[in-house]
Amino acid sequence: MAADAPLIACHDCDLLQREVSLPQGGIARCGRCGAELYRSHPYSFERMLTLTLGAGVLFAIANSYPIIGLKLEGQVIQTTLFHTVRVLYNEDMAPVAALVFVTTLLMPALQLCAMAYLLLPLRLGRAPLHFALVFRTLQAVRPWGMVEVLMLGVLVSLVKLAHLATVVPGIALWSFGVLMLLFAAMAAVFDPRELWARMSAIR
Repeated sequence: MAADAPLIACHDCDLLQREVSLPQGGIARCGRCGAELYRSHPYSFERMLTLTLGAGVLFAIANSYPIIGLKLEGQVIQTTLFHTVRVLYNEDMAPVAALVFVTTLLMPALQLCAMAYLLLPLRLGRAPLHFALVFRTLQAVRPWGMVEVLMLGVLVSLVKLAHLATVVPGIALWSFGVLMLLFAAMAAVFDPRELWARMSAIR
């Protein structure tokens, strides 16, 4: 272990320890409590960038096309997620509308924008302006993106609505399903240490 290696604090017991180099797939654990400190993600930066760009395209599609349609007496009624938020607001359910808007539209959009803002310049060998501020914003908004909760609610609604009318899944429904998987993959490969290491190398 190098004496000049960076220090890292354990998230569980606050013990300061020196960072060590890890093999691919290796995990560093706290010497006192055994909690995971960090792990080695092979090609984590490239994976983060690819998943972010893919999720951005799917997010745009999911919010541009109808999420679901109901076919009743020969007529098909379709709606987008944003239109659903507007209907909730117009029906005097502003708190519910705000919750849906924040957790399924605003926060995922902020997360994707922040990730792209950090990753793209670093990939090109440039330092993003206000890197620390954007990074802290990203860490703050990540827990508030709840696309998986939206999908669970949609599935429950589909079961109930199937007794009243013919349900027509829209393009956005499939897009949100894949988007949910991409967000999970992004969380799995996200490596803050890799971002800071690239930022330090540029400086």
